[in-house]
Amino acid sequence: MPVIALVSAVLVLTLEQYVEGKYGIAGIIGLLLLTLGIKANSPGVSSAGAVLLALLVARPAL
Repeated sequence: MPVIALVSAVLVLTLEQYVEGKYGIAGIIGLLLLTLGIKANSPGVSSAGAVLLALLVARPAL
């Protein structure tokens, strides 16, 4: 069980570093809002995070 927790922690940190490197602070805020909204069972907060991430991803195409 500790191995699974360690692997998941490494994956989460890697994802955060990738998002911050590619999309900056706004990407980290969007990921944080999405994660907090899912954990708190708050559709408004998770939707705000998802919309922010979608706008960051679609920005070059617009």
